[in-house]
Amino acid sequence: MRKLVGASPHHEWEIKELQKDREFALEYLKLALESLDDPENRGASLLMLRALAEAYGGLAEVAARAGISRESLYRALSPKGNPTMKTLIAVVNSMGLRLSVVEPRKKPAKRTKARPARKAA
Repeated sequence: MRKLVGASPHHEWEIKELQKDREFALEYLKLALESLDDPENRGASLLMLRALAEAYGGLAEVAARAGISRESLYRALSPKGNPTMKTLIAVVNSMGLRLSVVEPRKKPAKRTKARPARKAA
């Protein structure tokens, strides 16, 4: 297989972007947390949280700052992980962030197509 010159794996790019752009990291975290309750996206959300931990010092460092073992963090942030609220809060806090609750965005009202007027017979 031929390697592309100048190409880097997506994961490496992702970590670099999370490190250099705090606003991107915040939006990324919001999306990851919002998607946790969707069974089809849960694994991807946990991997997003793992990428954030890698960007903010690495899993070992984040685990130490969060007061949990590195192995526990690896398991919690794996695609089949099931982190507790305590773990999520500790990880987010270790990145210098905090969780908050907001009212969900309101979905725009569905537009209904206007029915054409009936012609009198």
